[in-house]
Amino acid sequence: MQNLARNVDALTQGLKYSISGLMNLAQATDPENAVFFVNFNQDCSSLAVGSKAGYKIFSLSSVDHLEKIFENGECASRPQNEDVCIIERLFNSSLIAVVSASSPRKLKVCHFRKGTEICNYSYSNTVLAVKLNRARLVVCLEESLYIHNIRDMQVLHTIRDTPPNLAGLCSLSINSDTSYLAYPGSNTIGEVQIFDAMNLQAKTMIPAHDSPLAALAFSPNGTKVATASEKGTVIRVFHVNDGTKLFEFRRGVKRCVTISSLAFSIDSIFLCCSSNTETVHIFKLEEPREVPQQQPDEAQSWMGYLTKAVSASANYLPSQVTDVFNQGRAFASVHLPFQGLKNVCAIATIQKVLRLLVASADGYLYVYNLDTSEGGDCPLFKQHRLDGKQDEVDCASVSAAGSCSGESSAQTAPQTVQNTESEKYHEIIAATESPPKGDGTFRLDDDAEFPPVTQRTD
Repeated sequence: MQNLARNVDALTQGLKYSISGLMNLAQATDPENAVFFVNFNQDCSSLAVGSKAGYKIFSLSSVDHLEKIFENGECASRPQNEDVCIIERLFNSSLIAVVSASSPRKLKVCHFRKGTEICNYSYSNTVLAVKLNRARLVVCLEESLYIHNIRDMQVLHTIRDTPPNLAGLCSLSINSDTSYLAYPGSNTIGEVQIFDAMNLQAKTMIPAHDSPLAALAFSPNGTKVATASEKGTVIRVFHVNDGTKLFEFRRGVKRCVTISSLAFSIDSIFLCCSSNTETVHIFKLEEPREVPQQQPDEAQSWMGYLTKAVSASANYLPSQVTDVFNQGRAFASVHLPFQGLKNVCAIATIQKVLRLLVASADGYLYVYNLDTSEGGDCPLFKQHRLDGKQDEVDCASVSAAGSCSGESSAQTAPQTVQNTESEKYHEIIAATESPPKGDGTFRLDDDAEFPPVTQRTD
């Protein structure tokens, strides 16, 4: 009986902390220190970590140390033990979107530096993912997507009856001029539905894979979308406007894997892909070079013969065979010190050097150097703990204004609970202006100067 009780307790805990699609990262062995969620902000300048104890935000301005910008459990006036399973930051602003495992149907939009809650919304089902840019905030449920105007958090459009999307798979372009949204158009094959979240209309459908989708990512300017399927062997890049396939890369042929994440570099030249294996692949998005004319002795070699045979037979070989020969290979790779753990990867420029970043369910951020000329194996440069075992941040300088809360509601449409004072929404408007308007006394890219102390007067 005792064994049975222990098994029931373990199952209950597992269900509580493994709501499908709710977390980017797997649960750690110790639930008290479990890393529920890790994600980079839109320009990879900061890292947000959600856990049973709350959330932390780290700056990625240096590779030598991980500077903690904020931790919500450090001040007595802030709620303790808020089990945060989704935390998304809007660029370098103080605006964050938070979902807790204890209230998985409720989204809170907060000003983390002031410790104030701007508003909260409750939905009819579990919030599986939240994406935001300076124009839109998208909430993904299992069979619907809600598109909010981020300046006043009003619901502009609802995409209903989407194919079951248990993983909450979706991607929003960080380019607010286009604000394209990508999500699975099917749960049996790899169709990508592209939706124009600015003009609120469907744009195109891309038949990307034969198997269901496992990962999606937009390039920073929103013109390209990268995809991977549940097989995990092939990564494809398509043009958003017409669905043209631009690149195709083979991640591997020996085994099928579970793709954890896809991410472009800020210049869209590199694309990284992480999975549940120990290898992270970095692909270079460049047109293949023309094959040079073969010398007579090369033409007589086995390689020359094979190349000539493949070229000559391209018209009658099965398309699957010719596709394999045309697929690109990884430009560079990383060998992680673990496998079997979920993780999220990113390519960021830190201290003027391009780095590959991997945040893992083991509670570490791994920083690798990337040779942009030669590629090859990327050496590990640094690793940082994400469990708060770094230098503490002085919380006295952070305003400790109280936060408001609202009861969650099981309505079919989200219900808003917000302060009637419009000043709160000025903070959202200020955060979404890029470049900021007004007297120019603050900069969005400077944590010390944002948010502004004074509001614009028109």
